[in-house]
Amino acid sequence: MNNKEESNFGRTTKVIGCYIVLILITIICLFWFYLLFVNASRSNSELSSGGFTMLFSTHALDNWNNLVHGTLPILYGLRNSVFVAACTAILSVYFSTMTAYAIHAYDFKLKKYVYAFILAVMMIPTQVTVLGFLQLIDKMKMDDSFIPLIVPSIAAPITFFYMKQYMDSTLSISLVEAARIDGAGEFRIFNTIVFPLMKPAIAVQIIFTFVTSWNNYFVPALVLHTDKKKTLPILIAQLRSADWLKFDMGQVYMMIAFSIAPVIIVYLILSRFIVGGVSLGGVKE
Repeated sequence: MNNKEESNFGRTTKVIGCYIVLILITIICLFWFYLLFVNASRSNSELSSGGFTMLFSTHALDNWNNLVHGTLPILYGLRNSVFVAACTAILSVYFSTMTAYAIHAYDFKLKKYVYAFILAVMMIPTQVTVLGFLQLIDKMKMDDSFIPLIVPSIAAPITFFYMKQYMDSTLSISLVEAARIDGAGEFRIFNTIVFPLMKPAIAVQIIFTFVTSWNNYFVPALVLHTDKKKTLPILIAQLRSADWLKFDMGQVYMMIAFSIAPVIIVYLILSRFIVGGVSLGGVKE
């Protein structure tokens, strides 16, 4: 075997090894989802009796019927969670990208201080400000509505920080200046040039923001009181906190499996923009 054949053999071995490692990691990550769907197909008695199984049971339809026709408005919860999470993701990413563009493309005296202030806001936990937030929405007569869950999400320092870092590495100021020379307005530059260039980062942040809002329990539990306005995390907590005689672990697993489906769909839709952006960035000079 000559040196060229040895080099090709070593390269092939490394590729095979990488694929084996990636397959093992994928199996480990997806195993828990598979186990969730398995448990969602089992009855409460099967789950209570203990024991681990990799095989699906025959009670998935029963669990689903009991869940849908139970006391909790599951379908309303799905609608509410989708609405709140979608609005939060879209508004947060759009205005955070706009803020990052303003800091990136404009020079003004307080630029460094504004950037530092926005980053400092990230250090303030939600639990510290929640009392004043609840008093504010009560005075504004916005209690038990979706507005307090959506509008404050527009100011998202974490999303802004990620978009600013991505913009610093991909967006050239000369491109913006060329558009200004051609007579384009700032909103047109942002919407037609800057925003499309940020597609990979936007896709990532929409996924993260959507999942964060989807899993948010703390603030919605304090704001929403009507059963038909509650989101899925609140309904899951109510289902788990049912008294011993009404508690059904099969329904709990079925509801958790039901609640993660929209998150998976959002990821599958947006993942192609992430891959496309990485491929595009790989051929840039």
